[in-house]
Order: sequence, then C-alpha cells, then structure tokens
Amino acid sequence: MNSDSISTKEKGDEGEALAAKFLEGRGYRIIDKKWISGKFEIDLIATEGISIVFVEVKLRYSNSYGEPWEAVNKAKRKKIMQSAHHYIEQKNIVLEPRFDIVSIICTGKKMVIEHIPEAFFPVA
Repeated sequence: MNSDSISTKEKGDEGEALAAKFLEGRGYRIIDKKWISGKFEIDLIATEGISIVFVEVKLRYSNSYGEPWEAVNKAKRKKIMQSAHHYIEQKNIVLEPRFDIVSIICTGKKMVIEHIPEAFFPVA
C-alpha cells in the first residue's frame, strides 16, 4: 500500500491486522482488537500461557525517523498501562499482565516485523 494515499486509521488497521496474524502464527490467542472504553484504548489484547498480553502496534513505511517501537514513549506507555488496568478491572481478568510491542516497517515489497515481548513493565 502506498503510504501517501492511506489515512492514519487505515494505517492503524493494516498494522493491527498484520500484527494479529503474526502473533497468532506464534501461538497467541487474540481476544480483543482495537479495544476502546471511553478514553482508554489498546491495539491488541491476547493470551499466551499464563499471561494476558497488551500489545501496542506501530507501523511505518520507512525507518527514516527511527524504528516504529521508539514512538512508544513514556507518556504512551503510561496511557497503555492505565488502559490495561481499566480492562483488567472491567473484565475481572486474573492472568498476569504483560506489555508487548509489535513494530512493523513496510518499504515497497519488503516487510519487517519485530515483536518485543515484555517491552515495558508497570510502575508502582
């Protein structure tokens, strides 16, 4: 897909679909996509073993501004953790929470997907 003709929403949808397929191929079970509740949102929520995995997906069409995962800064991590806390309370989840990032770069016909398990940890 040409990055010039794609909206931010379409780019997000594309990245999340690619990440979900990638994770499912590695044994993860996707239980929610694009979960939103008020101001809280999470790209993908999956289970793997004893963990509930909250996944932030970043897709870029080049790495000229750095790797996609680098965009998950301190403020973004805080927002994801707050959203995960809300999800866990809302759904009465008893699994161990984990925070992963799936970083995708699509350049022409080449696609590089990098999965970073335990990309960050909740802070007390």
